[in-house]
Amino acid sequence: MTRSKDQLVFVPLGGLGEIGMNAALYGYGPEGRRKWILVDCGLSFAGPEVPGVDIVLPDLRYIVEERANLLGIVITHAHEDHIGALAALWPSLRAPVYCTQFAAGLLATRRLSEPGAPKVPMHTVAQGGRITLGPFDIEFVPVAHSIPESNALAIRTPVGLVVHTGDWKIDVTPQVGLPTDEKRLRELGEEGVLALVCDSTNVMRDGTSPSEADVAAKIKELVHSAPGRVAVTTFASNVARLRAVAEAAMADQREVVVVGRAMDRVIDVARECGYLDGIPAFRSADTYGYLPRDKVVALLTGSQGEPRAALSRIASDDHPEIALSPGDRVIFSSRTIPGNEKAVGAIQNALARDNIEIITDRTHLVHVSGHPRREEMARLYGWLKPKIVIPAHGEDLHLSEHATFARGLGVKIVVRAGNGDVVAITPEGASKIDEVTHGRLYQDGNLLVNALEKTIPERRRLSFVGMISVAVAIDEKGGLAGDPEIAVLGLPPYTRDGTGFDEYVADAVSELIDGIPKARRRDPEALRNALERGLRSAVNEEWGKKPLVHALVIEV
Repeated sequence: MTRSKDQLVFVPLGGLGEIGMNAALYGYGPEGRRKWILVDCGLSFAGPEVPGVDIVLPDLRYIVEERANLLGIVITHAHEDHIGALAALWPSLRAPVYCTQFAAGLLATRRLSEPGAPKVPMHTVAQGGRITLGPFDIEFVPVAHSIPESNALAIRTPVGLVVHTGDWKIDVTPQVGLPTDEKRLRELGEEGVLALVCDSTNVMRDGTSPSEADVAAKIKELVHSAPGRVAVTTFASNVARLRAVAEAAMADQREVVVVGRAMDRVIDVARECGYLDGIPAFRSADTYGYLPRDKVVALLTGSQGEPRAALSRIASDDHPEIALSPGDRVIFSSRTIPGNEKAVGAIQNALARDNIEIITDRTHLVHVSGHPRREEMARLYGWLKPKIVIPAHGEDLHLSEHATFARGLGVKIVVRAGNGDVVAITPEGASKIDEVTHGRLYQDGNLLVNALEKTIPERRRLSFVGMISVAVAIDEKGGLAGDPEIAVLGLPPYTRDGTGFDEYVADAVSELIDGIPKARRRDPEALRNALERGLRSAVNEEWGKKPLVHALVIEV
């Protein structure tokens, strides 16, 4: 029996209308006294529009204020866009974390490698296992993905069963870990699925995603046919891909050299979990130079063009231990995440200039997605037969297309939700009933900065127009007590007639001060405003842009 005011609600705080930063609340109970679980706590990576910031986190202040009612944080799998925000945000949540052994291992290695990272209480749950948190009975259902131990969550509530897919695909030969458990998903469908919250990433693509086994076969072929060194760059978390490279090297009597700390951490956890059983220990970077060219395969970080990762340093001939020569082969066994195209292209161009062969998924089957295409999604819908569908994990276009797709499969109730929406789920249907505080936090050095603060807009402006700083000392009669101190940052070196811009600014400052009566100069605030406005106008007249101007007036 449910009390009349008890409600089941779904509240996404990240991951809807964007790729990454996944964080979703499920709540049950009367408004104001609901019990909550948080599914995933991920990050996304900042683009060039956010200067000085690398990592973006979800703003979880809504559940922070409700944390006395937060029963636990449940992790579907160990990708950064699902667990990467835990270290930064857990201290404000203080709730136990429930995840599989592999995810727990990666979280533990991160804590050991990052001074100051919190010790998060983790409870490991086997795939296929179940936990009970207040009104929620949660089952971890194995699904295939591009990282081991990925799970859909079957969340049983007093209102009905909700299936939260996490990231998934149908792959009967995933190479590492369990395939998607069709039998169990069919059983859930027979039990009755009230609502499905489903991955939308590849809804624009027809057919089915190829298997990891197909990629493994192609990598084996490419390693065997290479006359010289082979370097493979991929996502460090893709243990199936790491194993495929290792098996290809073994078949060709090559040694595997691993270069990159992120890859080292994943390999350590994968070995602990048994996912690299039968694979010899990998060699360290300092052995690379002693191995014959036709007897080595290098596994490298840097598939996304990260400037300090191994591949970028190798391409710029800046790595202390690893180098490539004309005729060597580099395999990009990954997709380029949108926004990283320029960085990846720069690396590929640098390699091409050195006559190094480049293999990508544009011409060879060296990468497959970990997300389902339309035919796979249709099969899942057929197994689960959901009454309600809420598209998730995708940008707005993906979510809209998924909503249309679901209706085309006969689903009568489709809710197109976004971050912050409160969606009430009942046996009769679902609808948006409210909106809660949500947003983004920027990891800015050691600090978290709300995206609505003026910090980033100010930086963007600085990057376009530069800055001028002027310090002026005024005596009690309004006269100058010394030459003004002027700093010019980010402006062009010369004006249109060839005058140095520093000199132009200094002349403008002198003219402005001379034009202000001494009596008015004795008012520091008035003098400061006149200098800032006048200097901005003078520079704009010459340059066509208005720099940031900061004036400091000191009374002597």
